[in-house]
Amino acid sequence: MPYKSLSDLPDAVKDNLPHHAKEIFKEAFNSASEEYDDEETAFKVAWNAVKQRYKKNDDEYTVVIHLNQIL
Repeated sequence: MPYKSLSDLPDAVKDNLPHHAKEIFKEAFNSASEEYDDEETAFKVAWNAVKQRYKKNDDEYTVVIHLNQIL
């Protein structure tokens, strides 16, 4: 089931991720949902996409800066 807007995302996503991370999650989920036609796989892909850019510290997600982004 693709998500049409950020407000459609599950509460665990809406309540915990910053705005940009929600956008990443939605786009990754929708793409994986279409490609794999499996909701569990789509969730794994979406969370992995978020983890590429964000790290959870305590109860908060912060942006991960990779060295190649600085140079």
